[in-house]
Amino acid sequence: MTIWQWILVACIAGYTSYFTSVTLDVHHGLGTSAYDFGLYDQGVWLMSRFDAPFVTLMGRNLMGDHTSFILVFLVPIYWVFPSAGALMFTQSLFIALGAVPVYLLGRKLLGVEVYAVALAVCYLLHPAVGWSNRENFHPDSYLAPLLGMAIYAAVERRWRMYVVFFALSLLVKEDVSLVLVPLGVWVAVKRDRRIGIVSIVGSLSFMAIAMFAVMRSLIGVPTRNAWRVPFGGPGGFLKTVFTDPVAVVKHYWSDDRPWYFWQMTVPFAWVFARAPGIALISLVVLATNMLSTFWYQYQIQYHYALVAVPALAMGTVWAVSKVAERWRSALVALVLCTSLWTAWAWGAVPFSRELPYTWAPDHPVAVDAREIIRSIPEDAVVSAQYSMTAHLARRHEIYMFPNPFSLSLYGSDDSLAGQRLPAADRVEYVVLPATLELENQLVWDQVSVEFTMVDANDWWRVFRRTSMISPP
Repeated sequence: MTIWQWILVACIAGYTSYFTSVTLDVHHGLGTSAYDFGLYDQGVWLMSRFDAPFVTLMGRNLMGDHTSFILVFLVPIYWVFPSAGALMFTQSLFIALGAVPVYLLGRKLLGVEVYAVALAVCYLLHPAVGWSNRENFHPDSYLAPLLGMAIYAAVERRWRMYVVFFALSLLVKEDVSLVLVPLGVWVAVKRDRRIGIVSIVGSLSFMAIAMFAVMRSLIGVPTRNAWRVPFGGPGGFLKTVFTDPVAVVKHYWSDDRPWYFWQMTVPFAWVFARAPGIALISLVVLATNMLSTFWYQYQIQYHYALVAVPALAMGTVWAVSKVAERWRSALVALVLCTSLWTAWAWGAVPFSRELPYTWAPDHPVAVDAREIIRSIPEDAVVSAQYSMTAHLARRHEIYMFPNPFSLSLYGSDDSLAGQRLPAADRVEYVVLPATLELENQLVWDQVSVEFTMVDANDWWRVFRRTSMISPP
């Protein structure tokens, strides 16, 4: 290995180590919750026990929420290390490995390893990369190296490699077609028309099967996120595009959407605009994120942004290769400077200007939380406060209070809200903070007669079922 390859390995290892440590500290400091961590922990644990991944934390099958079949590869890890670390480490590692295809493409097209390593580091410095890593856990993280390698293989016409990484990318999520269809278009135009068309058709077919066969069979509808499309849903949006395009333009210009586009693209100093073909693979993802009415979707601090970064990074390498050699060092230096600046200004790396405050693992509330749940049996049915569920998720039944006593689930039918579920009669332990929000307190007042407090400290209370009395 060359010195520059060792530097890249050190950067990847350093990134993985740092973010694994940070995210585990956040977890142990009660910074994770039922959604975006506990549900994946429970789902993968269930699969590792050869059970259907029906996640009681969200009231539906894990693959009905998103067809993240890639999670099946975590099952062997859970046979040996069923822990939060399994999720946090693999997430950090795979995000970091997204630098590898950037390096490989840079080495091939630019012929100078220092340029390739510098641009790979720029990928790691992108604000969306670090923030996605800090945002609990999401299978989207695994897409970073898979998509990057698919792009690299397409550029190099290494079609067997392309098929492998394209197929693995499909397993990440049903909507990964938002980047794979544009990749297929690029392949059809720039490399091989037949392979490109097959890529497009295959990607769309997989998405249709995932949504209309798998997800609809599990949750009754192809997706629960149609409400995120403005103007009354997909049909209304398409109609508005033709009948009132000004309204669509105004929508894209509203709220934080232009700022999101700026933050996503300026780290690469818009060098990719010199030859935008590969960078445009990310355009559909950026456009759909900006279109969404879901605020989180057009903020770089959330995992939705990560999906667009690999193509932007690879597109920057592609664009640098299209300029005269005498200008390449200046362009690479420019991208490195803007990457460092944006990482400082908006990022989540150690030298960033602002990092979110989270409780340390030794915070008294977190220490007392971990201590008080140790006596709860591993096979007990539990209802707990949302952050506590992330520490109790590896069991067949775990509910985020007030569930299942009063139905309150993200994405569920509002007409069922407040109903007591049959599972309420199976709950053996309830874990709650010493002080409850008013709405949860009202629910607890109704069901507390069924339980007796068996443990308490300054911050937390544990109750065990002592009666089967149902509320009036």
